[in-house]
Amino acid sequence: MQVAAGLTLKPGYDWFFPYYRDRALCLQLGVTPLEMLLAGVASKDDPSSGGRQMPSHWGDKALNIVSGSSPTGTQVLHAVGAAEAGVIYSRVPEILDRASRFHDDEVVFVSLGDGATSEGEFWEALSGTCTKQLPVLFLIEDNGYAISVPVEVQTPGGDISRLVRSFPGLHVESVDGTDFFASLRAMREAAAYVRERKGPAFVHARCIRPYSHSLSDDEKLYKTPAEREAEARRDPIARFSEFLRTNNLATEQELAAMASDVEREVNDAALAALRAPQPATDTAALWVYSPDVDPTSSAFETAPQPEGKPETMVTAINRTLKDEMARDARIVVFGEDVADASRREALPIVPGKGGVFKLTLGLQRLYGDDRVFNSPLGEAGIIGRAVGMAVRRLKPVVEIQFFDYVWPAMMQLRDEMSMMRYRSGNNFSCPIVIRVPIGGYLRGGGPYHSQSGESIFAHCPGIRIAFPSNAVDAAGLLRTAIRCDDPVLFLEHKHLYRQTYSKGEYPGKDFMIPFGRAHLCQDGDQVLVVTWGALVQRSLLAAHQAAKDGISAAVLDLRTIAPYDWDTVASHVKRVNRVVIAHEDQLTCGFGAEIAARIAGELFEHLDAPIKRVGALDSPVAYCPDLEDAILPQSADVLKAIRETARY
Repeated sequence: MQVAAGLTLKPGYDWFFPYYRDRALCLQLGVTPLEMLLAGVASKDDPSSGGRQMPSHWGDKALNIVSGSSPTGTQVLHAVGAAEAGVIYSRVPEILDRASRFHDDEVVFVSLGDGATSEGEFWEALSGTCTKQLPVLFLIEDNGYAISVPVEVQTPGGDISRLVRSFPGLHVESVDGTDFFASLRAMREAAAYVRERKGPAFVHARCIRPYSHSLSDDEKLYKTPAEREAEARRDPIARFSEFLRTNNLATEQELAAMASDVEREVNDAALAALRAPQPATDTAALWVYSPDVDPTSSAFETAPQPEGKPETMVTAINRTLKDEMARDARIVVFGEDVADASRREALPIVPGKGGVFKLTLGLQRLYGDDRVFNSPLGEAGIIGRAVGMAVRRLKPVVEIQFFDYVWPAMMQLRDEMSMMRYRSGNNFSCPIVIRVPIGGYLRGGGPYHSQSGESIFAHCPGIRIAFPSNAVDAAGLLRTAIRCDDPVLFLEHKHLYRQTYSKGEYPGKDFMIPFGRAHLCQDGDQVLVVTWGALVQRSLLAAHQAAKDGISAAVLDLRTIAPYDWDTVASHVKRVNRVVIAHEDQLTCGFGAEIAARIAGELFEHLDAPIKRVGALDSPVAYCPDLEDAILPQSADVLKAIRETARY
């Protein structure tokens, strides 16, 4: 096959030329052949490159390259969710313009180093992919080290591909990642396997790291000279250059010219970057939240249209989910135990699970297995998969079964979901709703079914937090959360699910409450109680008791924590001049401390008494009911604070 003047490929290599022609310059970029092939790095003359510029956490929406982050291994779960999204688009005909959102033979590619295979999220991803036989191609770039930790310390037996060969339906290939042709053939076979929907594929590429991990790392401190020399002999650039020379595909002068061209291009790019203007300081907080959809605006303020008799918070949330799923076919609901029954043959026979608190009961029967399904018991997997779906513009509404078990998902929540829009320059976002039963007062819930901790998530920029105290607010805030374009942590107090005092008439299928709008539950002019969640009712009881002592107390329900309604808080502080802040979370570093500090800092001249805070003891919640009562704040504690503040 003639490829250029004076150059002829040897027999058997004619298939290679298209790759050589378009990507020869990439050989000098210091990447492995597999990286070169899969990244699809365009030559400087390739019009498809379009001159795109990427942020440091690089990604490209047009090329379907999702913004990557620094935490190692977290992206693997996103790949699972992205693959699930393609399957859902292919199966749910009600989704508008779904044909443009997926391809029948699409492949989701995800790469990671050998060190990241030690992360639990890698194993959650591999398990989920193989369980559902999703079209994911995993590439493990194994250079033998995770910074200075060698592979035999990271991986049992030092061979990750040997460990995963028992996963059902998984095509596994171990290859010399420094051999261009072996790498290309391995990836071709793996991609074909996935495209033919035989299952997922796993390519283990044994490559090298011909330099230190980073500028703060010095590999000479832990690699012997002999090991470094052996790695140098396997350098894929040197090996491929030798192939080109041996097969008369390039001369020494041509290879030198390529290297010179690449060096010049890189230097020019570096100089252009140095000359580029720095961003304006007033853009520092740009894209923390959606610039287009503001859930605090009047667009989310709709009038209720009450229907029927008063219902519990459980019923209100269930009805809201049903109505919103009917309105938007992109909504998918999943989590532990949320389906009616995973086994279809059981559905006609059993009443259905629908979550441990029954809030998702009947959703699977209404909307099918592709939109409502159970997940494995793995919180990181739930959130990570939701991130992958959300970047493909599905609307995941997921459930973490108990707030107490949200912590395994913290990396996904804090470093992935909340930051995706910001780090990608608004190219990608994660408009996920995470429903989480929270709180105590369960009489025996104990340390692992009674936790609060909303203040921790209020410290995560990019996440909005709603915390309704009654059925009507739950319906209105949940609908706002679903129609919002930001990730929302929707906290549902377990104790309030079926309380008669939290009941209300269902406010209709379009009722919404804007975020950041506090509700004055009771007016008063001597003491202001700022509260939320289960402490709203306890504060009302305390205020009623205080009235018998001649103390007029106002009770203000924040309803949302991020954002919270500072303007309304401030207006009542200026009017009443005495403040009690009551919440169920531990007193130390609870969210009440933030409100108290701001009142003291901005409204000090309006205060006639010190700010009082009421919260739980700095202790886990005990199993014994008497101890639980002592640990969690009660109406008597709020009443005491009201009396002391009023009499100061």
